[in-house]
Amino acid sequence: MARNDGRRRALGDAGLAILAREGARGLTHRAVDAEADVPVGTTSNYCRSRAQLVALLVARIGERLAPDPDVQAALAARAPDRDRFAAHVREIVARLTASRETTLALLELRLEAARRPEVAEALGGWMRDGFAGDVAFNAAAGLPGGAFEIALLHYAIDGLMLDRLTTSIDPGIDVDAAVDALVDRLLPESP
Repeated sequence: MARNDGRRRALGDAGLAILAREGARGLTHRAVDAEADVPVGTTSNYCRSRAQLVALLVARIGERLAPDPDVQAALAARAPDRDRFAAHVREIVARLTASRETTLALLELRLEAARRPEVAEALGGWMRDGFAGDVAFNAAAGLPGGAFEIALLHYAIDGLMLDRLTTSIDPGIDVDAAVDALVDRLLPESP
């Protein structure tokens, strides 16, 4: 397997662009070569199989959607309460919305995972690790909500992203207000 991190990122970005624009059916090694404007066979040199290509895309999604450490530090400096938790959720939604192509590619891979076990395997571990990290972060930060509440928020955010990035049921809804309402309903005031 070739080791050129810049080229791997470029191939990953090309693959994500294809997924976002054409869906999983359009994702081929040759299509990634063409999108990345590299010689035919380059993607095959880096990813011998479709499973390896999907693993590259999952890793690239993780890199592109990673939180900004400075933003996280600023949020961490706030009091551990519902407002801070809501600010974290708003930051996640803003990151997912700002990286529309990456988020659409992630949604496409999630749909493909329902049909292809190798995609489910590549994506599932990454998603479970991310969820476990969210639960651990929440507990370590002293924020309200346990694993169940965080799972509910993930489900709600997934639906919100699907609505914002595809055909919306109500494009006039303010996203921040929706996030605040979700947090209010899922994390009731402490007694």
